[in-house]
Amino acid sequence: MSGRRSGSGVSSISDDQITHLVSKLQQLIPELCARRSHKASASKVLQETCDYIRNLHKEVEDLSDRLSQLLASIDTDNDQAAIVRSLLM
Repeated sequence: MSGRRSGSGVSSISDDQITHLVSKLQQLIPELCARRSHKASASKVLQETCDYIRNLHKEVEDLSDRLSQLLASIDTDNDQAAIVRSLLM
């Protein structure tokens, strides 16, 4: 069994394990999942995964900004504002 070697010379992960993990990633990424009929290369899967994570990160930041704006604009004595605050804590 060929394995990847870490700096200390200890085998850490086999080629089969890498193939399995790349396959699992391919199933998780929407753009790659839509193209199920064709097997993407490992480098393509990793690139798409990085792009997808960057997009998710940006989406979280945008939603966080929108939530901050919304919370700043609502009446703090409002019952709905108290509910929103309790959900965020």
